[in-house]
Amino acid sequence: MTANSRFRRTFRKIYRKEEPALKSAPVPAGIIAEFNPFHRGHAALIQAARESGATHVAVVMSGDFVQRGAPALLSKWSRTEMALRCGADAVFELPLPWAMAGAERFALGGVFLLAQLGCRRICFGSECGDVKALQETASLLLSPAFSAQLKQELSRGTGFASAREAAVHSLAGPQAAALLQTPNNTLAIEYLKAAQLLSMELEPFTITRFGADHHDSTPRAGFASATALREWIQKGEGWEPFVPSEAAEIIKREIALGACPADPARMERALLFRLRSMTLAEFASLPDISEGLENRLFAASRKACTLDEWFSLVKTKRYSMARLRRILFSALLGLTASDAQGLPPYLRLLGLRDSGVLFPRQAKETGKIPVLSHSSDLLHLDKRGRIMVELEGKGSDLHALFLPRPVPCGLNLSHGMVRVRS
Repeated sequence: MTANSRFRRTFRKIYRKEEPALKSAPVPAGIIAEFNPFHRGHAALIQAARESGATHVAVVMSGDFVQRGAPALLSKWSRTEMALRCGADAVFELPLPWAMAGAERFALGGVFLLAQLGCRRICFGSECGDVKALQETASLLLSPAFSAQLKQELSRGTGFASAREAAVHSLAGPQAAALLQTPNNTLAIEYLKAAQLLSMELEPFTITRFGADHHDSTPRAGFASATALREWIQKGEGWEPFVPSEAAEIIKREIALGACPADPARMERALLFRLRSMTLAEFASLPDISEGLENRLFAASRKACTLDEWFSLVKTKRYSMARLRRILFSALLGLTASDAQGLPPYLRLLGLRDSGVLFPRQAKETGKIPVLSHSSDLLHLDKRGRIMVELEGKGSDLHALFLPRPVPCGLNLSHGMVRVRS
């Protein structure tokens, strides 16, 4: 061996040894989302996360059903592909009991999973763009003083959302209460509250929501709301300019395949049959049931001949439509209040880019909950984990029946992880 070759070998050994120290430490960030569908506002959030210093971006995303109590417009696999092609490094599934839930439980499940992935930062949009104000309100909602004031407001017969806003107004004034009047601020507060509750060290980063408001039916400043986009995709017109080109190609592909858009109207009579066949005890076991609501649901299910009629018989100012829709689909899926207790029992990897391998690796190193990336990983789940996977399978099979062209059962396990090359 020559002196030069010995030098090169020694240099390579030293370089390999020192290389990790020469590289700056990764800054993994996380986003909790539904991407229903993925639009330009979502792309802007991912880009802003990177501009804030994040080296890797993971998404914890709802699966086949979403928070407002409805099937997602497209399958979780299609929405995963959109996210990856538009800048995310990895996408993990938020399990059904947390995905189809109110803001508090939705945030709790999402924040917990981001922490298991080793994320150091949580990124989200908000109407106010003020992290300090959001943090202060989140802390207030966890205080004994707030609990006492909320109890007092609820005793007057006020609905929960109004009672919570009134309690914050009494304790912190009108500006803090106003934060709870807009959906993105409310969800941001729940993220920060969940992080405090779980003692998770996640640095918050927010961008101010711009363009169309959450439920706007008309675009603003080149941005359209997800509500408007879903309506336009259902009609087959006007949606494409407000979706990144990579995502638009996937949506058009899925429409051509009959895999989009999912529409609950296709299963109306099946939903009514399920409601009619349920006992009072089964209604009482559903998530989000309180104050004797099961009696109202049971009576309405005996009278209603359409879903619109069922909702009109059940709806009062105390119960939001989103809550009632979640109850409806929980009934169809057999989801119970006990399923939604605690925290998610595993991390399900839906897809990743080459750069996204950081996240499953970090999650496996912590070893707090299992990471599912292949069907064989199911063998290592405990009883609760297996029950959750079975529930996701039901959700996937049901979602397929809302599509223009239904697909066979079993896609939840047979569909491979989505891979996008960097």
